[in-house]
Amino acid sequence: MKMSFGLTFRSAKGRGMANPSRQCSKGSSRLFVPASPPLDPEKVKELQRFITLSKRLLVMTGAGISTESGIPDYRSENVGLYARTDRRPIQHSDFVRSAPIRQRYWARSFVGWPQFSSHQPNPAHWALSTWEKLGKLYWLVTQNVDALHTKAGSRRLTELHGCMHRVLCLDCGEQTPRGVLQERFQVLNPTWSAEAHGLAPDGDVFLSEEQVRSFQVPSCIQCGGRLKPDVVFFGDTVNPDKVDFVHKRVKEADSLLVVGSSLQVYSGYRFILTAQEKKLPIAILNIGPTRSDDLACLKLNSRCGELLPLIDPH
Repeated sequence: MKMSFGLTFRSAKGRGMANPSRQCSKGSSRLFVPASPPLDPEKVKELQRFITLSKRLLVMTGAGISTESGIPDYRSENVGLYARTDRRPIQHSDFVRSAPIRQRYWARSFVGWPQFSSHQPNPAHWALSTWEKLGKLYWLVTQNVDALHTKAGSRRLTELHGCMHRVLCLDCGEQTPRGVLQERFQVLNPTWSAEAHGLAPDGDVFLSEEQVRSFQVPSCIQCGGRLKPDVVFFGDTVNPDKVDFVHKRVKEADSLLVVGSSLQVYSGYRFILTAQEKKLPIAILNIGPTRSDDLACLKLNSRCGELLPLIDPH
């Protein structure tokens, strides 16, 4: 099944604008949330008991926490990218070696950025931020690159796969805000316009090769090098120092809660294995099966934004 979301981009006096009707409305935010059963009061009580007993709780979140903010994920049944289209995410090696692939990526990102950057935290993000402020949440590890935890005020946070709101030079390592790059795109492409159909999980959209061909991509201001979003693309690896840091946080925790992740990607799954080795109790909140269901003492198939606000962190 292929969906078209009507995201339209037009250039106007050198400034790009997305169709405001597609900003994250309540209806559009539900497009990417898979079906789930009604809340089970007994399961809610079990999660409440799990959280109450936790004194140094580590939470790991995945794409499933952000689908309720209108950002699609990859794997959800019927609504994830893999279910809606035969397109696949960009590979790190392809991006690094090929200028045309970088041109296509950045053209798609340029069109998608106004909408992607406007997404806001949902009740699940706000709940976890509140848990942190009240001293319940010891550390938060997210596999997401959407900055929604930061927008919600989370500070004890590791962005395992980086963040789309930052841009990195592959040659000199210079970091710049993504919004600054958007302005440079606009200056270089004052008359360029494109209409996109479909939205990808990491903020880009689907464009034809013809649309992409004339798009101009800037280089690093410092060294003229290649620019890349400061995220871990598929086929790349997480920085070892960051991995070691998260392993230490897991070993310091007394329990682990997974929120909105199928744990199919090893970069997140390995921390579940560490928790198991430390004999930490593990709870999983995710619609659909995960790679670690057999390791969890509690599994809940509910919407993150529906369930987490019901939990009293005191």
